[in-house]
Amino acid sequence: MNEESTRPFSRRPDVNRLQAELEVVRARAAELEHQVATRTAALESAMAAMQHTRQELRAAQAQLIHQDKLASLGALTAGIAHEIKNPLNFITNFAEVNAELLDELRETLDGDPDPALTQELLEDLAQNAGIIREHGQRADRIVRSMMAHARDGAGEKETVDLNKLVAEHVDLAYHGKRAQTPGFTVALEPTLADEVGTVEVLPQALGRVVLNLVGNAFDAVQEAATQRDAAYAPRVTVTTRRTDTRVVIEVGDNGLGIPQGLCEKIFTPFFTTKPSGRGTGLGLSLSYDIVTQGHGGTLTVESTEGEGARFTIVLPAVSDVPGATSD
Repeated sequence: MNEESTRPFSRRPDVNRLQAELEVVRARAAELEHQVATRTAALESAMAAMQHTRQELRAAQAQLIHQDKLASLGALTAGIAHEIKNPLNFITNFAEVNAELLDELRETLDGDPDPALTQELLEDLAQNAGIIREHGQRADRIVRSMMAHARDGAGEKETVDLNKLVAEHVDLAYHGKRAQTPGFTVALEPTLADEVGTVEVLPQALGRVVLNLVGNAFDAVQEAATQRDAAYAPRVTVTTRRTDTRVVIEVGDNGLGIPQGLCEKIFTPFFTTKPSGRGTGLGLSLSYDIVTQGHGGTLTVESTEGEGARFTIVLPAVSDVPGATSD
């Protein structure tokens, strides 16, 4: 064995080769860094575009919701124009009667006062003043109802006479429909159970649901009347009832019904069976949210095509759901 064979093996690095490999790694790293920067910029641009699109969609949805509220408010206003005439007529008439009674009272007091007649006139004045106050308050409630529908949000929950709330909005829907469609006729059959009593609700929001459901029922029977013979008698029913823990509101009609397979879609936002331009497709969707989210209840529909439809609202008799917005 020679001397070179016993010498340890030396692994000296090839400096030039290492430097070349390092340059390759640096170049690849720079390339990857550029790719990352490019893709990050593209992703940020895409996310910005997506955010802009979302904002546009939210704005469009808000606009459609606003249009739906305006349509509801239009029907409400038309009904109010009729409803408010009654209390205003009472106020005007009894104010005029009171003016005549005051003249009579002055004549009585200026002459030889008759205590019995004076007392009778004073009682008539007081009674008429009470009637004026009652109908003034009624007019005020009607106006406040309209203003509540015009405002955004649902307000606060209140304990209300449910039958009274339902009856007022059924009347408003009816007179609104009559104002929009002169000559519209329907057999309106309300059956409001006495035992329903009071319930804690968002009054303007629930009123809007009743207004929407009854308005849809009127539209359904009107459409049916155009397709059926003269023997057809349009009918809309509105009922209330109470169980131990629930109150129920039902709105039914004998219109054309909902086509088979569409009932499960009826509460979907923007879905509508009405002709283009006659509905936003948000009325039932918003009504569903008001009942389910705002009141912890349910809103369901049953329909037989060609025979009509029935919408059922079920609410807790005593609500424990905190107030929520209606839109």
